[in-house]
Amino acid sequence: MSPQEAFGVFLILIACAVPVLILSVVYYLRKRFEHKQIIAAIEKGTPLSELKPPKQNGALWINDITIGVALIIIGLGSWWTGPGHGGMSAFIALVLFGVGVAWLTRGLLHRKYKPQDQSSAGRVAVESEAKLVTEEQ
Repeated sequence: MSPQEAFGVFLILIACAVPVLILSVVYYLRKRFEHKQIIAAIEKGTPLSELKPPKQNGALWINDITIGVALIIIGLGSWWTGPGHGGMSAFIALVLFGVGVAWLTRGLLHRKYKPQDQSSAGRVAVESEAKLVTEEQ
């Protein structure tokens, strides 16, 4: 391997490592800042339940279905356009297709069996009260 090729490989490795390093430093600093906030709140006597409200997950099943459909399309596309339609490219296409089917199934199951969140349950209660009021008048 010539020194020019080695330098090229070195630059490619650095280019791949820099984003990972930046993301890990940002994640570390964010967690450290959150920890300082929690410690300050404890020192002031603020209850932790007020400090961090519960996360609203929303409809995560939509993300699962989207990822699943995208992976299925990528798997089918790489199957039909892959070099030689066999060997390693066919295996990778099959894996992508299978993972896409798994994500799609996960999204559909989450959609079907996810319990109703409190915000939508509250909306249903308000709507039913409004119907009762209009029926009484």
